[in-house]
Amino acid sequence: MTVEFIELDWRGRRVRIEHEWLDAERPDATLLIFLHEGLGSRSMWRGFPQRLCTASGCRGLVYSRPGYGRSTPRPPDERWGADFMHRQAHELLPALRQALHIEQPAWLVGHSDGASIALLHAAQYPDAVAGLVLMAPHLFVEEVSLRSIERTRELFESTDLAQRLARHHDDVDSAFWGWNDIWLDTAFRGWNIEAEVARIRCPTLAIQGIADEYGTMEQIRRIRQHLPSAQLLELPDCGHSPHRDQPAQVVAASAAFIAAASAA
Repeated sequence: MTVEFIELDWRGRRVRIEHEWLDAERPDATLLIFLHEGLGSRSMWRGFPQRLCTASGCRGLVYSRPGYGRSTPRPPDERWGADFMHRQAHELLPALRQALHIEQPAWLVGHSDGASIALLHAAQYPDAVAGLVLMAPHLFVEEVSLRSIERTRELFESTDLAQRLARHHDDVDSAFWGWNDIWLDTAFRGWNIEAEVARIRCPTLAIQGIADEYGTMEQIRRIRQHLPSAQLLELPDCGHSPHRDQPAQVVAASAAFIAAASAA
């Protein structure tokens, strides 16, 4: 494992992006770009990206967004706006791809907020995205999400959750409060990306656990409404993190979907 860093100019400042290439010795293989969850990072994916790359015969890029992992933390006085995922999809990810000389269309593999960012990037840059594998994506705000995020805030303030997250983030307050504050901001209640989703044309697999505590099945079913060709996978005995709760099923389904779409 070799973790690398690259610096970008983004929104008027210099930011450092932590990233890792998987199976880089296969430069002609299909590229999977992994987009982590709202409290995630490069390291919090654990072994899933490598497992999927191996099963699919692809190479991978895993990175931490600014504010997370070993990437540049969020300044203490900076509060994210309701468009924070749009900025990641429309500005940061294109800048990172340019800096790393990624010119060919890539598959985006996203979880939670990362899956929403993947959708937004695919809608804005259709020629840059070969396909999508989405786990627990958010298209709109649900009360079940807000209740779970409020509970997570209580756990962060009253248990060892901060210490556990600190294993994956240089600045755990940056990671937690950037995510938690905006999701619980009343200005975010009306956030909805269904109009953008309707513009997507690439192959799409959407996966969600039936016991997801952060969202209902309506999230991925709305994807099917807007993208009739999208494939859905609803997993029993699975919560908000399908790649951790049902890794074998997720890897098998994702690898098969990528292979079929690539052959077509």
